[in-house]
Amino acid sequence: MKPTKMRNSLIYRATFHTRSKQLGSQLSDDLRKKYGKKSVRVIEGDSIKIVRGEFKGVDGKVSKVSTKKSSVAIEGVKKEKTKGDKFDVYIHTSNLVVTGLNTDDKWRISKLEGKKPTEKPKAVVEKPTKKEETTEKPKAAEKTKKEETTKETLVPKKGKKEVEK
Repeated sequence: MKPTKMRNSLIYRATFHTRSKQLGSQLSDDLRKKYGKKSVRVIEGDSIKIVRGEFKGVDGKVSKVSTKKSSVAIEGVKKEKTKGDKFDVYIHTSNLVVTGLNTDDKWRISKLEGKKPTEKPKAVVEKPTKKEETTEKPKAAEKTKKEETTKETLVPKKGKKEVEK
């Protein structure tokens, strides 16, 4: 298959989880030094700066993320229709630089820092079960066996010497 067709199939006919991965954007120099990563997946609430296009130099927060359009809507970046209605302008993530991260998602931050996200340990609740009751019965049976063995040891056994006498 031709390279153009391959490229187009990867971009335009990609599955949604693949498109989600394609919504990455550069990190600012400060964040790059802090986390040691060049890019990050853009989510709602991230602070960004537009680097290219009609709205170059505008700062704002991400209001909507569209995986279908492979782009992002930003607060304060709107266009006006002829009737006076305003609508969001969607901008591709390659034209953005992330200046601040939304820290609500602890898993995301731990992955950026290079740590393993910690799972909550499952609470173990001990309940009395039937197994504990059954374990008590054999203990009582073992005691009786021990008592029987002690009684047998007290009674002298007949040996060869006793038989000869």
